[in-house]
Amino acid sequence: MRILILGGDGYLGWPTAMRFASLGHDVMVIDNYLRRRMALECGAEALMVNPNLNDRSDIFRDASGKNIGVVIGDCADYRILSEAFINFKPDTVVHYAEQPSAPYSMMGFDEASRTLNNNLNSTFNLIWAVLNHAPECHIVKLGTMGEYGTPNIDIEEGWIDIEHKGRSDKFLFPRQAGSLYHTTKILDTDLLWFYVRNHDLKVTDLMQGPVYGLSTTESDLGVKLLPNFHYDDIFGTVINRFLTQAVAGIPLTVYGEGSQVRGYINIIDTLKCVELAVNNSVKSGELRILNQFTELFSVNEIAAMVKEAGDELGMNVVVEKINNPRKEKEKHYYNPSYDGLRNLGWKPTLMTGEVVKNLLLKIAEFKGNIDVTRIQPRIKW
Repeated sequence: MRILILGGDGYLGWPTAMRFASLGHDVMVIDNYLRRRMALECGAEALMVNPNLNDRSDIFRDASGKNIGVVIGDCADYRILSEAFINFKPDTVVHYAEQPSAPYSMMGFDEASRTLNNNLNSTFNLIWAVLNHAPECHIVKLGTMGEYGTPNIDIEEGWIDIEHKGRSDKFLFPRQAGSLYHTTKILDTDLLWFYVRNHDLKVTDLMQGPVYGLSTTESDLGVKLLPNFHYDDIFGTVINRFLTQAVAGIPLTVYGEGSQVRGYINIIDTLKCVELAVNNSVKSGELRILNQFTELFSVNEIAAMVKEAGDELGMNVVVEKINNPRKEKEKHYYNPSYDGLRNLGWKPTLMTGEVVKNLLLKIAEFKGNIDVTRIQPRIKW
């Protein structure tokens, strides 16, 4: 296939590009380095220094013999995205081109405005680029389990059947996000569903849980091919933060009581799931929603696993509960379904003690890069 990856410089975008290129697909990425610039502005740079996209592409080609095309441009600018579609003619688009941080979106007006405009315009422009230049193209969009919030009922896979006053219908599952970032993802889904209904687009929306990890088969070809791994309070997911804190020898910062439950996924499984979605397209006029996570853990359970693995490696990990900087339910019901990807053949990677220890050892290779001032939460809402 001809696969265009929006946000191809990101934590997930770059590994996805390498994976599809390794499988023999014709791959092009587009990115404007927004996340890198935001991280620099916030004092939240990645753990390791990553080459720019053109250099990454050259390094990957030398290591694998596979090519990845590069466009440096803003997906929120329709002219740039339209030109990429005209020139590349994609069969599939994988859409990662969004500001991905909940804390960042809650910092203030400027950050909220940037989040809203970037995320919605990127999705809107993608829709119209497909309509105008590639109407048979399959859109694979990275959503988030955070769209659902923590309702006091089971979370179905995107849709719910409702009976009301003797009548019944099927609707998008009610969603109630806890941040502006997650709210933009809800609006993405609504935009996509509108254009699917009215213009017969083909869309898969992947509701993904927080991702952890930094190594993939392709990144093992060379250290300069590693993804942009963040461990800070703004862009780092909780598992990645805890792993880095353990390596740095500082206490794991559990927000509040630590009883918050979410569904987590290894970056290796993100690539597997996106591959399955791409290889199993939907028909025109269909919005398929797949919940994408591997295991449910509370924050306390994650901290305990990292502590156990770290202690076995002689790290003497300490866990510390701090005041929760976020407005969220700490005790709640959480039971989401996730059968769709398993029905497509996905075999999940579980977060075993051995997996955690291997991650700790990998991060320890970059221990000298860790800035301990980036750990404590700087943003409250």
